[in-house]
Amino acid sequence: QVQLLESGGGLVQPGGSLRLSCAASGSIFSRNTMGWYRQAPGKERELVARFSSGDSTSYADSVKGRFTISRGNAENTVYLQMNSLKPEDTAVYYCNLLQYGYNYWGKGTLVTVSS
Repeated sequence: QVQLLESGGGLVQPGGSLRLSCAASGSIFSRNTMGWYRQAPGKERELVARFSSGDSTSYADSVKGRFTISRGNAENTVYLQMNSLKPEDTAVYYCNLLQYGYNYWGKGTLVTVSS
């Protein structure tokens, strides 16, 4: 069993910044990758940013240059630094861990970008 705990969401004005954190615990093996997805109201869940094999990263085109995914010093911890936030970034953000072909999800943290 794997548990993912996200934190750091909230209300921010357009142009502001937030940092999301995700800590994974449980039956975690070395062969895994972690990332962030989001789901806006009425839309499907979409990739925001994730690590692939090794330290390579991938980003949605809509967040390139504004968001940065990084690893924490603690094992199985990832962050999402979000800068220059826009109203269209409003969504529930989910942490994801992919391990041996199985996806694990956190409960999500709400990010609201509004003036």
